[in-house]
Amino acid sequence: MSKMHATSKAPAAIGPYSQAVEAGNMIFVSGQLPMDPETMQFVSEDIQGQTKQSLNNLKAILESAGFTMEQVVKTTVFVKDMNEFGEMNKVYGEFFTDHKPARACVEVARLPKDAKVEIEAVAIKE
Repeated sequence: MSKMHATSKAPAAIGPYSQAVEAGNMIFVSGQLPMDPETMQFVSEDIQGQTKQSLNNLKAILESAGFTMEQVVKTTVFVKDMNEFGEMNKVYGEFFTDHKPARACVEVARLPKDAKVEIEAVAIKE
């Protein structure tokens, strides 16, 4: 049986999906855009600021469901421009220091609301 999760500490879903779905000991967090949860606006126009906000949103959802960033086993990072990979990666590395989940990073033609980055994750409680 699965459980849907939502928190006001992350942007509300902008479509017919849940912020996260918990199934057994796993949680699947939907792609997080770099939006402020209160204003639903981007916090920054640069990739570093957008990456930080996307990861803060991801963290808020995990924590509201009783998970931590250290329990993340896989992320997928979608970037608008792979030339900004290094700048994104610097910020990403601040959130995942000793614990480094598996990851895919792909360049996409376009993201919702023309974001520069979107990040999704899967976490497991042992």
